Amino acid sequence: MSTETVPAAETDAPTDPPTEPCSVVWCGGRPYVLEAGAVRPRWVGTDGRGRPETLSTAQLRRRGWSHRRAAGRRRSR
Repeated sequence: MSTETVPAAETDAPTDPPTEPCSVVWCGGRPYVLEAGAVRPRWVGTDGRGRPETLSTAQLRRRGWSHRRAAGRRRSR
């Protein structure tokens, strides 16, 4: 077994979303995909009612985002 530890920077939550087109992140329990546009990239997903929604990177940062879906956000049926 290795005794190496993971650097602290890799374990902390990232502050900036990915910049690679087609990247997927979670925000508010819903997935958003980075779409590379002609002018600037935008995050595309749906709102709470299933309607299309676009967010800028700054909006995504303010709302909070993650690489994984939050376990507490799931609804039971």
